Amino acid sequence: MLTLPEELRTLGSRALLALPKTVFLCSRAYPAAVERDTYLWAMEQRQQHRCIASGFHSRLEQTVYHFLRQQAGQPIVYALGRGIQHSLAFENEAELREGNLLFITPFEPEVSAVSFETAAIRNLLLADLADDFFIPYMTPDGNLAQLLADTLARNKPLLTLDVPGNAALAHPGARIYQPAGLLGSSRATP
Repeated sequence: MLTLPEELRTLGSRALLALPKTVFLCSRAYPAAVERDTYLWAMEQRQQHRCIASGFHSRLEQTVYHFLRQQAGQPIVYALGRGIQHSLAFENEAELREGNLLFITPFEPEVSAVSFETAAIRNLLLADLADDFFIPYMTPDGNLAQLLADTLARNKPLLTLDVPGNAALAHPGARIYQPAGLLGSSRATP
């Protein structure tokens, strides 16, 4: 990790930073066809207690966040595109107390709204934290495509979905996520 932990403002268990992390991102505009397999992926992550990091900004990311929170002990790193506000502690008291949730941000509390610039910085932080990525859908030439071209993300494994128009499919080394069958774990195809 290039970002020094002391450069971050945090709320929650910093111990989660030491876990292997899958960064989950999805373009704000995505086809409905990605939802089912994304939810199946999220169920697998819950079963494996895999630490998921995200900005949980798009509608699909928010839905997955709420789903992940339903599993006791599920480690989550929530990267903010703004400063940490006092209401976060109140709204997430149980997960914070149990040490399963960490809010991180490079921004001071005075930064109270997400902008295009702060979201880009947040995404770079996520790329730095990532051991691998799950991006079910990425619009061509969008913010996520630019992120994956950055040196922080370029050589990290990417799992995606095989749906028309998905720019993530063109990422070097991208693998296709296949939901688990009745008898086995998930499969990724080259």
